[in-house]
Parts: sequence; C-alpha cells; structure tokens
Amino acid sequence: MLTAFARAFRTPDLRKKLLFTLGIIVVYRVGTHIPIPNVNYQAVQQCVKEAGANQGLFGLVNMFSGGALLQITVFALGIMPYITASIILQLLTVVIPRLEALKKEGQAGTAKITQYTRYLTVALAILQGTGLVATARSGALFNGCSVATSIVDDQAIFATITMVICMTAGTALVMWLGELITDRGIGNGMSILMFISIAATFPSALWAIKKQGSLAGGWIEFGTVIAVGLVMVALVVFVEQAQRRIPVQYAKRMIGRRSYGGTSTYIPLKVNQAGVIPVIFASSLLYIPALVAQFAGGNSGWKTWIEQNLTKGDHPIYITSYFLLIVFFAFFYVAISFNPEEVADNMKKYGGFIPGIRAGRPTAEYLSYVLNRITWPGSLYLGLIALVPTMALVGFGASQNFPFGGTSILIIVGVGLETVKQIESQLQQRNYEGFLR
Repeated sequence: MLTAFARAFRTPDLRKKLLFTLGIIVVYRVGTHIPIPNVNYQAVQQCVKEAGANQGLFGLVNMFSGGALLQITVFALGIMPYITASIILQLLTVVIPRLEALKKEGQAGTAKITQYTRYLTVALAILQGTGLVATARSGALFNGCSVATSIVDDQAIFATITMVICMTAGTALVMWLGELITDRGIGNGMSILMFISIAATFPSALWAIKKQGSLAGGWIEFGTVIAVGLVMVALVVFVEQAQRRIPVQYAKRMIGRRSYGGTSTYIPLKVNQAGVIPVIFASSLLYIPALVAQFAGGNSGWKTWIEQNLTKGDHPIYITSYFLLIVFFAFFYVAISFNPEEVADNMKKYGGFIPGIRAGRPTAEYLSYVLNRITWPGSLYLGLIALVPTMALVGFGASQNFPFGGTSILIIVGVGLETVKQIESQLQQRNYEGFLR
C-alpha cells in the first residue's frame, strides 16, 4: 500500500488528484470545528468534558460527523443526511416504478436519481438540524451536564432559524465537497469523508481508554485495545474480500464468418453482500423508541421499560434486539439489491448458462439458494462485529470510547480497500512498461 502511494506521488496527474483530495479533507476538518451562531462554546466544551464517553443516543451520528455533532458546529450533521437520503432512494427504487425505470435508463437516469438524493438530503438536514437545536435548547443533548440548558444563548425563533440554516448549509457544503473529490480527486468522495470522520475520533477515544485504565497506568488496556483492533481489521478484510464465484459460460455464436461468445466468466457473490447498511438500519431503528421516550413527559410504564431495556448497550434485551435486527436487515437488503431472476434473464438473453444448471427459472432458483446460504454467515458476522463495543463495555467499562466498533471498522476497511484498488488501477494504466523499456 505504501509503495502504491509513493508511486502515485511520482506520477504528476495522480499527485494532483491526491493533493486535491487532501486539500478538501483539510477544509472539511476545519469546518467541523467552527461553531454556529447563538451557541455558548464554553458551555459546550464543559458538557463534552463532563459527558465524556456517555454520548447516549447521539453516539452513532457523532461518529459519522467526526465529533462535530456534540460540538454543534457548522458541519454538525456531517454526511449523515446524505447517507440516509441515499439509502431511502435505493429502497424506493424497488418500490416506485418511476425510479426503477430511471435506474435502467443509464447515465441520464442515474443523474436524475442523484438530483433527487440532493433534494432529499437538504430536506433531511433541515429536519435533523431542527431536532438537534431543539434537543440542545432543552438540555437533553448532554444528560447530567450542569450547564446543558445554557448551551443555546438566544432561544428566539429567529435565532433558531439561523442555527438550522447554518447547519443545513454546512450539510450542502459537505455534499458538494464529496462530489468534488469524486470528480477531481481519488476515490468516492462521500466514502472518503466518512472515513476521515471516523478516523478523526480514534486518537481521543484511544487516549480516553488509556486514562480510564488501571493496569500499569492504563497502558495494558491501551495495548490490548490496539491488539484487538488489529485482529478485527484482519478479520474484516478477510471476510470483506471473501466471495463465492459462480462459473458462467457463454455459448459460441457464428454471425457471418465471425464467431462471438464462447467465453467463461463468473458471478462474484460476496459473503457480506449488504455491507454496513444493516448495522446502520438496526442502530437507527433502535434509536427511535429511545428518542420517543426521551422527549415524552411523565413517568409512564412504557417509558421506564424502554429506558431500562433499550438504551443500555449491555442489557440482554438490547443486545438480542440489535443482533436480530442486523440479521434481518442483512437478508432484507440483499433481497432488494440482488435480483436472481433479473440476472438469470440477462444470462439467458446473451446465451450464458451455469454449467449443470438449465437457463431461466432453474438458474434463478440456484442463485437464490446460493445467495441465501452465503448470506447466513455474512449476517452473523455483521452481528458479531457490531457487538464488539458491548463486549468492550464489559471489559473496559466504556462502550462509546471503544474506537474499533463494528460500524467504524467496516467502513474504514471497506473505503481503504476500495481507494487503494483505485490508485493501483490508475497506476497500472500509467506505468505499463510492455516488452521493451
């Protein structure tokens, strides 16, 4: 990997792309530290210190924003609205025929869906920004902080609208920066920004574990966490690269005096076909009852039950619900993202077949059978990886401070592998030597 980066910096056009990407990353990180108007910065810093690792319901969103959410900065919402909008549009493509037709139109249809995603991102940013401001004004953003209610200096309606507009504009700017990286830089822009947001929280989280540790000044716990993280990265790389290759042969056709086809290829079915999306779905779904209970008044029985069972990461009901939701959403997302019947029809149309399997419906049934079999280990792997912070809660007493959580590791490994592959592919195009030097 390091050799690939060194060779990339020796190539002029690749060097420009890498430096441009690094420049956008610097702008993004600066924006995560600029507070929005009408926010008491001293009170926010005091609450962050008092809250420590207890980020509660906002831990996942704060991780995706690179710690900017709890700082209530211009980029407080980060790329979370864009991620949510992309997932919603992807799900609606299966349900709404108009969107499905746009997806099949090629580049023009994809550009139209991207435009819809931008509009939905802005709408979600307004909604989430309003919720964040309301939460900060009520003092619920930092439970237990002595100055939580004084975070917002001016609680007038105009001041609230100004804060929401600033955060919405920040989200739109983040979306634009990500698209700039995609067009003029290296890798997928949104994925790169997500990678940077998560990686930015690692140093503080690791140092907090060291400070909380009691063995040899915390260095034993610190070293153990680093070792566990390396093992997890190796495991995630192994599973993310694992795939079942289904062989496909294409019949030879004679058109005039020329023969076409007769090639052999394969369909790569990944063990983790759904990626990190089931973990995000499960986390978001479990946040809904906890948020409702947080803003509900009184001390009703259902509110107490939710607070006791669905807000604590080490509670058996929470662990079981989280694991089962991840497994369910893994199968659900694979079912809507990979259509065996469509793949079988395309193979039949172009004269392709799986050796030993008849074309058409038998091929679709065989693909469904294989997909279901490899989705089981993939979903169980996702569930176990996502429960690593819970195991850290038992071992180290600070679940939110454990940096190598399932979602973060899956995203960092996936984006890292994809970016390095793209750099290597561009290097191969530019450094092909041939037979003669």
